Amino acid sequence: MTARLTQAAYQCLPGGPLEVDKAFYDAVARTADDGSRELVESFILPIRSGKAWEIRKGDICRIMTPEGPQVGDLNIWSLSNPKERMWASRTRQLQRAHVSIYDRLWSNLPYLRPLVTITGDSLKDYRRDADGARVHDLLGTRCDPYVNRMLTGLDFDYHCHSNLTRAIAPFGLTEDMVHDVLNVFQATGLNEHDQYFMKTCPAKKGDYFEFMAETDLLCALSTCPGGDLSKPMWGEGTEALEGDDPTLECCRPLGVGVWRLPDGWLDSKGWKESVPAGVLYKGNHGM
Repeated sequence: MTARLTQAAYQCLPGGPLEVDKAFYDAVARTADDGSRELVESFILPIRSGKAWEIRKGDICRIMTPEGPQVGDLNIWSLSNPKERMWASRTRQLQRAHVSIYDRLWSNLPYLRPLVTITGDSLKDYRRDADGARVHDLLGTRCDPYVNRMLTGLDFDYHCHSNLTRAIAPFGLTEDMVHDVLNVFQATGLNEHDQYFMKTCPAKKGDYFEFMAETDLLCALSTCPGGDLSKPMWGEGTEALEGDDPTLECCRPLGVGVWRLPDGWLDSKGWKESVPAGVLYKGNHGM
């Protein structure tokens, strides 16, 4: 009997809003090699820390592993309206649970538009492995001190939730605005019991994940305290979270760069800033 393929619930119809101009984003990606993009900001994010930064619409952001494997937890907001932010669950439905080139990260209701489009991914060939894992995860979310206290009875202030909370404070954002993340470079899946699992990060020194901003953005990134996740974050040995911590040897910095395309480049390609679906919806929810 031939197995029936189950179609995605949300279909990408020809010419529809989910269809991506691959030729355009390929051209964006090529500017990394032809020297036409200009570096406007770069920094190294130390282990177990967080940082927030602004990205102008049309700019290109690259997250890198300068010293080896390391997971990064990414949050994204509209710069002009932080109520609009990345919506991990809808992105899973519209794109996939593990994202790569041409996928978009979508914003929450009542906005619902692509905030970024992925233009580069050195791990794009890391498909479903023998354990069923894929990379760049939207299934899980950030580690946090509340679940750590619940599971271990210990306090720890450098989980990704805390790192992101500290990172956005200078921009006037508060803890409740930290949201579900994209786990960049993280390999995850669901086991035979439909339970979430994480594997050692497959990234190597020099790997990268790159996206183009579809509107003005505020981004924040945490270098996960689990590092490359080669050691368990909870369970046996978690008492080491106080004092000497053997997982520190698994932690490495991440690099971030932001590039700008030449004046007029985007206009010449016909690119337009993304428009919220809330502008298009004319109803009032039946009220």
